[in-house]
Amino acid sequence: MTKISLVVSDVDGTLLTKDKTLTDRARSAVQRLHQAGIGFTITSSRPAIGMRFLIEPLALWLPVGPFTGSSIVDPEMNPVEQHLIPAAAAERSLQILRDFGADIWLFTTDKWLIDKPDGQYVAHEQHTIRSDPTIVTDFSPYLASACKIVGASADAAGLEACEKAMQKALGSEAMAVRSQTYYLDITPPGFDKGTFVQAMAKRLGISTDAVATIGDMQNDLAMFRVSGVSIAMGNAADNVKDQATHVTATNEHDGFAEAMEMILKRNEVA
Repeated sequence: MTKISLVVSDVDGTLLTKDKTLTDRARSAVQRLHQAGIGFTITSSRPAIGMRFLIEPLALWLPVGPFTGSSIVDPEMNPVEQHLIPAAAAERSLQILRDFGADIWLFTTDKWLIDKPDGQYVAHEQHTIRSDPTIVTDFSPYLASACKIVGASADAAGLEACEKAMQKALGSEAMAVRSQTYYLDITPPGFDKGTFVQAMAKRLGISTDAVATIGDMQNDLAMFRVSGVSIAMGNAADNVKDQATHVTATNEHDGFAEAMEMILKRNEVA
């Protein structure tokens, strides 16, 4: 049994509770990982600005992976690696999202752009990433600098259908996967949470067999597939749980901390 040398965690639905807070038990669990010499970092569909508030309480020293791992930034929020959606794919994405009636958000390195300020999930996202949007009337000037495009919709079944249509239309030009039942994320091609895990393992000079990953959504499956140990949250969908090596409690019942405690115990007997 390979000892775990690095843990890579999703943020929303995993590390944080439903109201986007970091519990004392979760913070303490990460501190115990540090003390045990186990690396820890986070990857998320969030923009980099939406991950900044976790750097200090978690004492993160490794780079983090915003935009579903398609960018890598250091703890001071300086880009280490950055990738963009091809402009033609970005334009096609907007058209498909409009066809399915989803609200459109476009994220650049440092901006969150929207054209519908009264959109259903705007206030929720403001609370989540602790940043305000820039309102625009036309996304065209920003298509060449898009790190991520999001389709937001309360119609979960419709967004799932949109995901399938988007994947078919974009092919290998961009990645399209839901990060929540109400968010469909379009990100640069060839990069996901799995490639972020591989980049972090390479950075530390360890095998991906020595990496544990934890998450709750479809976009976490990419990192489950490349890590030695994968843990699904109790609040994850069944198909996510089915592809994990372990299932922990929900994010409302400190499932993240429980999983970290399991990893610490596992290392003691490995």
